Amino acid sequence: MLQHATNPLLAPWTAPHGLPPFDQISAEHFAPAFEVAMQQHRDELDAIGAHEAEPDFENTIAAFDRSGRLMNRLEACFSNLAASEATAELRDAQRALAPRIAAHDNAIYLHEPLFRRIDAVWQRRGQLGLDAQQLRLVERIHLDFVRTGARLASEARARHAQIMERLATLTTQFGQNVLADESAYRLELRTEEDQAGLPDFVRAAAREAARERQLPHPVITLSRSLVVPFLTFSARRDLREQAWRAWTSRGEHAGPTDNRALVHEILALRAERAALHGHASFADFTLADTMAGTQAAVANLLDDVWTRAVDTMGRERAQIDALRAEAGDTGTLEPWDWRYWAEQVRQRHYAIDDAEVKPYFALDRMVAAAFDCAQRLFGVQFTELAGAPLYHPDVKAYEVRDAQGQPIGVFLHDNFARPSKRSGAWMSAYRVQHRNGSTVLPIIVNNNNFAKAAAGEPTLLSFDDVRTLFHEFGHGLHGLLSSVTYERLSGTAVLRDFVELPSQLYEHWATEPEVLQRHARHVHTGEPIPQALIQRLQAAERFGQGYEAVRYVGSALTDMAAHALPLAELPADPVAFEAAVLAQRGLPQAAGVNHRFTHFQHLFAGHGYAAGYYVYLWAEVLDADAYGAFAEAGSPFDAEVAGRLLRHIYAAGNTVAPEQAFAAFRGRGPQVEPMLRQRGLLQDTEATA
Repeated sequence: MLQHATNPLLAPWTAPHGLPPFDQISAEHFAPAFEVAMQQHRDELDAIGAHEAEPDFENTIAAFDRSGRLMNRLEACFSNLAASEATAELRDAQRALAPRIAAHDNAIYLHEPLFRRIDAVWQRRGQLGLDAQQLRLVERIHLDFVRTGARLASEARARHAQIMERLATLTTQFGQNVLADESAYRLELRTEEDQAGLPDFVRAAAREAARERQLPHPVITLSRSLVVPFLTFSARRDLREQAWRAWTSRGEHAGPTDNRALVHEILALRAERAALHGHASFADFTLADTMAGTQAAVANLLDDVWTRAVDTMGRERAQIDALRAEAGDTGTLEPWDWRYWAEQVRQRHYAIDDAEVKPYFALDRMVAAAFDCAQRLFGVQFTELAGAPLYHPDVKAYEVRDAQGQPIGVFLHDNFARPSKRSGAWMSAYRVQHRNGSTVLPIIVNNNNFAKAAAGEPTLLSFDDVRTLFHEFGHGLHGLLSSVTYERLSGTAVLRDFVELPSQLYEHWATEPEVLQRHARHVHTGEPIPQALIQRLQAAERFGQGYEAVRYVGSALTDMAAHALPLAELPADPVAFEAAVLAQRGLPQAAGVNHRFTHFQHLFAGHGYAAGYYVYLWAEVLDADAYGAFAEAGSPFDAEVAGRLLRHIYAAGNTVAPEQAFAAFRGRGPQVEPMLRQRGLLQDTEATA
């Protein structure tokens, strides 16, 4: 057992700005550090529960919000490293610690003396003279306890604790299985013929992926930023099929990485948990604490967009079929064919070719664009921290200052795919902002999975990659710009169908002609992107929206369908159930969906988006309408609108209900038409109505 004095996780963190001592941490440090942190946290909770004074806001609610700081610090460091730089030793530690951490969480929320005091404050909240933020904190903390079983009878509480500990083990294993399948796969391009149709940037990314894996031939991995361009450009239909099947079957292979049984057990345990709380299904339980509120509200949105998306995809299919017929391709259009032929349509009808576009979107310039937009909107400035110890050489750290030059946080940018990093793109925090007890500035990290260029060459992004970068940076700003008192209400700790608003809203600046003219410059000539190319990009953006909407909504529908089932009706084979739902809905054969159950990490590698994948569409209604405020003001950088946006959305955290926050910014509730128009899903008669 490591001694406390020699464990860097327990010693003061003296790196610049309180960054973790990445250069000193080993996987073996976490288990003993967590033992100390969990005991310290339990002692703090026992002291609050045993307090002799009458329960009030300060000695109970604010004290609870201040508790567990060491535990929070360790959990943030551990979970972030396990996602971004997961060595074999760290994955072993994650599997071992997941149920122990879940048991500790149970000990918090099932702590009866503590809950009695919290409940007493909640019962008297209207008589305590609390301000709006304090009242919000009381209500959110009380609800956290109730939804974690604090009001259940003793036997049900014990079963609830067992469920949560088992789920922690299962979701950890699910995510590790997906990572294992992704890391193990490589499609080697051994000959020039294997690379037929691939533009230079795809070839370069495949060579770099091979170099990282010490392989002799270029390889296609299952990183989205590599497999999607391969599916888009490869003229080798047989290899496209291989890549597609590998990508869509992650977690569905017999053996140690098979996720099918895990999906079934996770669904069963969630349904049982919901039943303990008196809900008919996990979807009902989850939606009770969202903006949507009910399955009916979600269904109304998904059904409307699904119908429009399928129709729109049909029109896109007609263009593809016409071009295929002209080329003499009369075979069945399969899912591994769609992106390839859609690219041919874009090149023919919109004169858009990624090989022409990508040289204008060098990663460094797009990062600078994201930073510049934040400075113009909110006054914040990013200065690179040279020499800070970080967990991987690819990561960059920045000090962030406000318009007055005061530090407001640290931003870590981790942009490249690697075998030790899970797929996708996400924002997280090593530390969140608050002022409860002391002023604490956030440490925010953005993770992307862009295909890295060869040494000395610039990494070029697709337009979709640029959107992803801006999307995650919007989440990052939500964490960095938070200005609240209490940790529980900080930054992105908002309702799930509101959390995507700041991120999706920020994507709009990535497509602003003013931003593109300023930052999208040719990587070799330095010339700004031509206005005519911007106009072609904007025109081409509409093509493919039906396809993308079908893929997204299809996944959202299967999520809701599975989580809407009561325990007694769960299917023995969730994968067959998923296929049946999509068939019943009329999924176009050539579409596929964004995520299948066996690799659907939003749902099964954690709980945050379970019965909640719909939230991206819900938030798109909000973001499309919200961006209209800038259009109405006549400038994407209007200072008055940006000030309202900062105050009510990016800085407010969870201090007010999301409906109130949106209305305070927009002056009214959201309208759905801007989203439909943005996606090109309005019919002509509707668009002019």
